[in-house]
Formats: sequence, C-alpha cells, structure tokens
Amino acid sequence: MTERLPKSVLVGGTLLLLLVTAYMAYSRPWYFTDSRMLAGLLLLEVLCAGLWLYRRFFFPLVLISFLLAGTLLPLSGAVWTMGRGLVLCAGAFAGCFIMLKERTSRLGLFHGVALFAVAAGGISAAVSRYPKFALLKAASLALLFIYAGTGARLAISGREKRFMAGLVTGVEVFVAVVGAFYVTGSEVMGNPNSLGAVMGVVAVPVLLWGVMVPEAPRVYYRRLALGAVATYLLFESHSRAGLVAAFLSCAVLCLTLRRYKLFSQGMVFVLIFMASAAIFYPEKFSNRVSSLTSSIIYKERDATLGVFASRQTPWERATDSIRKHFWFGSGFGTTDNGLDASAHLRTFSTTDDATIENGSSYLAILTWVGMLGVLPFLFLVGLLLWRVVFTCAWMRRALTPQHPAIPLAMIVLSGIVHAAFEDWLFAPGYYLCVFFWSVAFILIDVVPSIPQMRLSQLRVPRVSTAWASRPGSGPINAPFH
Repeated sequence: MTERLPKSVLVGGTLLLLLVTAYMAYSRPWYFTDSRMLAGLLLLEVLCAGLWLYRRFFFPLVLISFLLAGTLLPLSGAVWTMGRGLVLCAGAFAGCFIMLKERTSRLGLFHGVALFAVAAGGISAAVSRYPKFALLKAASLALLFIYAGTGARLAISGREKRFMAGLVTGVEVFVAVVGAFYVTGSEVMGNPNSLGAVMGVVAVPVLLWGVMVPEAPRVYYRRLALGAVATYLLFESHSRAGLVAAFLSCAVLCLTLRRYKLFSQGMVFVLIFMASAAIFYPEKFSNRVSSLTSSIIYKERDATLGVFASRQTPWERATDSIRKHFWFGSGFGTTDNGLDASAHLRTFSTTDDATIENGSSYLAILTWVGMLGVLPFLFLVGLLLWRVVFTCAWMRRALTPQHPAIPLAMIVLSGIVHAAFEDWLFAPGYYLCVFFWSVAFILIDVVPSIPQMRLSQLRVPRVSTAWASRPGSGPINAPFH
C-alpha cells in the first residue's frame, strides 16, 4: 500500500500525527497518565501500522491480538478483549476493499457455503432466548469468515514461500516462549486443555513439517529441538484430544510422504525412553504410569465409568438441548438452560448464563443452529476434509514436502479431529478458531490442482511452476530460507 502514495504524503501525515499528539499532551495531559487510555492509544497505533502494511503484518497482528486476549500474560485483559474485535473488524473491511479493488481472488463453492453458514447462524438468533447476544456471536463469525476470505488470503497471495517461512518461525518463537514460561511454573495458556489444543493442532505438525523441509543443519536441529519441546508440552497437558490430533496428523504426514524411517524412529525413540525409565527407575516409572493412566485416560474419574466419563455430562446436556430445539436450535453461541440472563450479558464477553460446555464442536453447532441450520456447517467441514484428502493423495505421488498446502492440510486435519472432543471450532472469540479458519480459507487457494495431480503420477519431486510465475513468490520447491 505504501508504494502507491507519494513520500510527501507519508511525511506530511507523520508530522500531522506528531503535532496532534503534542497538542493532546499539552491540553489534556491526564489522558497520558491513564493506563487504559495509553493501552488504547498503543492499540490504535499498532492497528494503523498493520493497516499500512496490510499484506505483510496484519495477519500476525490478528493472531497476536486474539492470543493476548486468551492468555494470562500481563497484556491480556479488557483492552485486548475488546481490541481483538476492533482488529478483526478493521482487517475484514480492509481486506474487502483491497480485494474488490484488485479483483485478483476468486470466490468458489467453499466461500458460498461459508456465507450460508453465517446466514444460518444469524437466523438462529431470532429464536434464541438471548437474541442480541446470539446475533453478536453470529456477527463475530461473519467478520471472521470475511477476514479469512479476504485478508488471510491476501497475506499469502504472491508470497507463498515467505508466508510459510514466517509461519514456521512464528511457531518456533511461540513454542520457545511457552516453554520458558512452563519452566518457571506459569500456565501462560490459561489451562491445560488450551495448551494441549494449540500444541496438538498447530505446533507439533508444523514443526514436524519444518524438519522435513531441506534446510541448513543449524535450522534443522533447532526445529527438531523445539518439536521435542512442543511434544513434551503436549504430553504434560494431559489433553487426550490434543494427543490424538497430533499423532494422527504426524502419522498421516509421514506415511503419505513415505517417510517410514522418520515415523519409525520417532516411535522407537519413545519406546527406548520408556524402557530406560522402567529399567533405571522402576518404582517412579510405575507410579508415573498409574498417574498418567488416571489423569489422561480417565481424567481423574472412576475407571469403572469408562474412558469418556468426563464427557458424559456435557454430551447429555447438549442432547437435551437438541431435543428441545431440534429444527432451529437455541441460537448461535447460546444454550437455552432455562435462565433469564439478559440483564447479566455483557457486550464483549461470554457468560456462563448464555452458553455451556457441549464437549464437542459438532454437538455445539447442532445445539446452536438445529438440524436445519447445521447443514452448511457440516458441508463446510466436509469440503475441508476433501481438500485434505486431495492434498494427501498429491503428497503420496509427488513425494515432496515442499508445497505450502501440506502443513496447512495437516493443521486442518488435526483441528477437525480435535474439535470432535472440544467445542472451539465455531467460537470466533477463541484464538485457535481464528487461526484454524484463516488457514482453512488459505488452503482452498493453495491446494494442488488437478493438472498437478496428473503430472505428479510421474513421481517427479517438483510442483507446478504456476506459483513461481507470480511476482516475488520464488519457486515453491526451493528451501525456505
């Protein structure tokens, strides 16, 4: 965006902003002593900078704003809780403006189904016990889909290699920071389930893919070490859904690329580690196994109740709500629990009076929008699964990890599996939901095409040169430096 404006305009705008700031500091100095006012001013400055460099910086800005609002960092709080909506709204409108002006991105079946899903969420708000709250949730989902369909796609368009390199680097930094906080005993992610979700859905599969991509030895060993840290954090979270999602995505990634040696090495390493611990520390190992069996498999519940004892109560509540509102649901993002909470609902936060845990994203959306409204949401997930299958088939023939669709497909696969046990997939205020749908909309654009599929039957480890023909993109099958 900056290259289209004269330097005089840029310099003049900067000077004008400085003059306005100096006048405000002189005439109303108390504005600069209020911590909330300073935080809001900082957010506004960051937002303006992100809009100015929209393609390169706004996608990380969206993710960081939602992440800060959902963690226990000192910067989290009311400012970022409200600010994340402002960032998402600005990103959605800016993305629409750029895409309509350039007319370079096309809309397809997936985007049409997403529009119908938003419409279904809005219609369900009319029958909700809390219509204003449900409508606000549906509007948040609409903003998320609009940004993912415009701004997120613009972030990778024409710069696929740099985008994927930035994605891996961002995951590395994130794992290192979370690991450092974990060493100090701080649960920065808020709760173990959130830690397991972000590590199992994003960190582990992305870092495994980063290890497969040819790089310098120092980069390879750094990613390998951080991948081990992410796996340890996932294991310590005791999140069954995260463990299953990470194992499935990593197994699919290794087996479809025929990296049988890498997959077997990982399994053997785990077995050797467990056997060594059992030999040298038999009593501690036995106690550890008993503790993990109780905390991971049975979630500190009675073993006689079964593996899913911790999920029975939310599943039963969701089933009862579905029976009461079978066709149209209880309203998007809300659950009819018989309480009148309209006087307690706040604009920018979720209250337990309006929504409850459903134990599964698919049960949650069926509860919210009913049997009629759930169809576009299921179709949306089905289209994503088909893209994942298509990408895996391409990987099986091409035998190269150097395509941007591969890590994105693994994130989508692990997210769909994880969402079967946790209700975050359609919660637009949750950072993992924002990241997942942004990746999903990007995957629709970068998935290998049918002509590539036919050429790859020759088993030549190259991808189409269509990506390299874009200005500034560079060859996709080159190492990510």
